[in-house]
Amino acid sequence: MTARHCNVSHNTAERPRVRCLSTVACSPQQVINMASWIIQMTVMVLSVFTSSSQGKRDKEIYCSACKAIVDELNYSISQVDPKKTINVGGFRLNPDGTLKDKKVPLARSETHLSELLDGVCNSMSDYALHVDPDTQHKQYMRFAPRSSGATGDFPDFKNFQFDGPEASNALKFACETVVEELEDDIISLFSQDIEHVHQELCNTVSDYCKDIRHTNEEL
Repeated sequence: MTARHCNVSHNTAERPRVRCLSTVACSPQQVINMASWIIQMTVMVLSVFTSSSQGKRDKEIYCSACKAIVDELNYSISQVDPKKTINVGGFRLNPDGTLKDKKVPLARSETHLSELLDGVCNSMSDYALHVDPDTQHKQYMRFAPRSSGATGDFPDFKNFQFDGPEASNALKFACETVVEELEDDIISLFSQDIEHVHQELCNTVSDYCKDIRHTNEEL
């Protein structure tokens, strides 16, 4: 019976090539070479895929999505009665031996913020690409009032570009990506009631709005 064998090329000009009919017949070193080559190729493919995905990100869309998340959360928080609190555990004993529970304002609690983040991207259908008539600066801005009968200070409709559901879906996808990547940071910033959240979240914590002209005014 012909013994099964492995052939390994050790040409210094190229990576080791392992050809074997069965890993059972390979020496330990040859198996290690094969595993190492597979791992290197996997890492290379993943790196190329990641770079490609990052390269396709539209700065205007992702910056706008980040700022929109801040605006929507600020608005939702403002609608909650500041007197409402929620029990977050951390029971402690009072001097008299009774239990004292720990409560925080509901609006900025981790539980409430997590719930808001679950649905914040559904609001992206109320945004459209806005072009500043003076500077030609482009960003996605809210064009629809948040409640029926509301008369907010919205930009002139003639400066909006309504590109249909594709644009809305792209902004929603960007929103979902931002939430997925920055959820912990978003909750941390809002729970602490940090000032200038746009700047902190979209420029400092992340670079979604880096090198893009934008204002920190809340819509």
